[in-house]
Amino acid sequence: MSAQTYTTDNIRNVAIIGHSHTGKTSLVSAMLFDAGVVNRLCKVDDGNTTTDFDEDEQERKITINTAVAHFDRSGTKVNLIDTPGYGIYTTDALQGLRVADAALMLVSAVAGPEVQTDKLWKAAAASELPLLFAVNLLDRDRASFSRTVSALQHKYGREVIPIQLPIGEESSFVGIVDLVSGKAYTWPRDESGKAAEAAIPAEMADDVAAAREALIEMVAEQDEALMETYLERGALDPETFRKGLKAAVAARALCPVFALAGGKNIAVQPVMDALVDLAPSPNWRPFTASVAGEEQHLEASVAAPFVAYIFKTISDPYTGRISLLRVLSGGIASDATVANATRDGSERLGALSVIQGKELEHVTELPAGDIGAVPKLKDTHTGDTLCPPKKSIRVAAVPIPEASISFALEPKSKGDEDKLAAALARIRDEDPTIAVGRDPQTKEMLISGTGQLHVEVVVGRLKKRYKVDVVLHQPKVPYRETITSSFDATTRHKKQTGGSGQFAECRISMEPNRGNGYEFVDKIYGGSISQGYRPAVDKGIQEAAARGVLAGYPMVDFKVTLLDGKEHSVDSSEMAFKIAGRKAFRECAAKCHPTLLEPIMQIEAYIPDECMGDVMGDLNSRRGRVQGMDTEGDITTVRAQVPLAEMLTYAATLRSITGGRGDFHMEFNRYDEVPKHLQEKIIAAAGKHEEEEEE
Repeated sequence: MSAQTYTTDNIRNVAIIGHSHTGKTSLVSAMLFDAGVVNRLCKVDDGNTTTDFDEDEQERKITINTAVAHFDRSGTKVNLIDTPGYGIYTTDALQGLRVADAALMLVSAVAGPEVQTDKLWKAAAASELPLLFAVNLLDRDRASFSRTVSALQHKYGREVIPIQLPIGEESSFVGIVDLVSGKAYTWPRDESGKAAEAAIPAEMADDVAAAREALIEMVAEQDEALMETYLERGALDPETFRKGLKAAVAARALCPVFALAGGKNIAVQPVMDALVDLAPSPNWRPFTASVAGEEQHLEASVAAPFVAYIFKTISDPYTGRISLLRVLSGGIASDATVANATRDGSERLGALSVIQGKELEHVTELPAGDIGAVPKLKDTHTGDTLCPPKKSIRVAAVPIPEASISFALEPKSKGDEDKLAAALARIRDEDPTIAVGRDPQTKEMLISGTGQLHVEVVVGRLKKRYKVDVVLHQPKVPYRETITSSFDATTRHKKQTGGSGQFAECRISMEPNRGNGYEFVDKIYGGSISQGYRPAVDKGIQEAAARGVLAGYPMVDFKVTLLDGKEHSVDSSEMAFKIAGRKAFRECAAKCHPTLLEPIMQIEAYIPDECMGDVMGDLNSRRGRVQGMDTEGDITTVRAQVPLAEMLTYAATLRSITGGRGDFHMEFNRYDEVPKHLQEKIIAAAGKHEEEEEE
């Protein structure tokens, strides 16, 4: 049986966003239960919620992947996009925001706004998405609605305004007063979600009157006609008030705040109604796309050309790859052939579905504005745009950030290399923020992610889902060697073995060439070495330079000049001159005062003000050089240059110092000389490693 198809006007796409542990998945679960989608109130602690269906999510009790569920409310389909709250999964949350028409930001009534609250607020603001706040967990100890609202208004302005007031707090939280209707509702604590209309508590009357008046004034301020009516009559009629409220929310002039305890199913239905009444439908604003190289708006109409954005890929062990998409314009039916404008290919869509967590419900078509799923696309990935054949319509993808932490990875069983590569390719389909590659210098396979937990989750998935056991360890630092002075030497390679022998002699000079790489200059005048043998000297030098002379690291930034040499009419050969070149390099390099270079990273660390002293002390202990700081609100951005060798454990340390509220970005800046006392340790360690390998 196919699922119901809705018109664009009767669809709402809402991203559920917020810091970790604010109850996003529990709220989605309560909404699905209250809408009759599921027959019991599922719990994160029980591992049975609709949107946390991944084994790692159930085991760790956190959301790792953006997931979609939907319910019907008064004939309107509400697509809920449940996003992760951990900072390491911010890109997944941004993919969810990319396809939403509004966002519901959950904030803990205990902790108040946190680091991820701020990041997601800025992301929603950049997309001009209407934003609703839900102060959740009001049933917890030390919960405070008024304190949380004050903190939100302090950070984001007076447009953050309550649309409800809670009746009771902590263990006595039982309901809300709706400031729009002026009515009060209470809920039993049996998690049934059955609301009952109640009288406004007498002790709340003054607070309710003041809050309602503030809300009406805020709505009236957004429109001159409304303001005139309000000033003349001292009030707005209910219908005018509701229309003005919806317009103010759509314009981001007002961010309404709700009060609830989602895990206890208290005050959930008013939020569900608000998503229908206040969140805009998909045709409220057009998406921008590049159409044949020109920026154009996409109309959310079934009459427009079909365009869809792939915002998530799920790798299902039975179905295979499932691509989640938002239809931005036009409509699409099953078995259609479309173009992948991002990869310049074509795809046959096959069966279309809408999705409840991981369960697919077949539909014959998806209209403009809806969210759906299609399995087994052969070469379509997260961030790609689908459009009609022979068209070039592309929507900008969510940028994939550079990985901030890397580990060396190897399978426990040597026979699992191919299996590991295939598994990592499928994991990267689901999570493009994971980077996999092989270091050309150290020859190690590296896996990189946004944090240690991020990489550990991938390792767990490799074992549980793909049956590949791996070992993780800190990657080797890609040191380099260079020289600091000049020297010239003449070397001869001579070998007599009975028949034709080997003979080559070359004289070279070697000097520093800092910042300009390797350079080979031929300054032989005349024919002391034939033209055909000279490149062999160059090749021999480059081969020897690949392992340096100090600790086996590549030597860089030096210039070699070939000055003179000798050859034999019978015994000389390219091989002989290559060997002579290697010998000449080793002799000169050892006399040119070689030194070790290390990669220096440019970092930007985002730190809560109260942690600044500890973070600065830690950066100094890592040989960091602070270059500047910028403060915005209560977050300071520190710019510094730090050796990579000191940054291998930084992610875990920063998380510990800041209580998980700090974040950082790192990229390569340059190579610089390693301090002498550290060089000795690195050279000794390299020698020990070489001895172990020989044994």
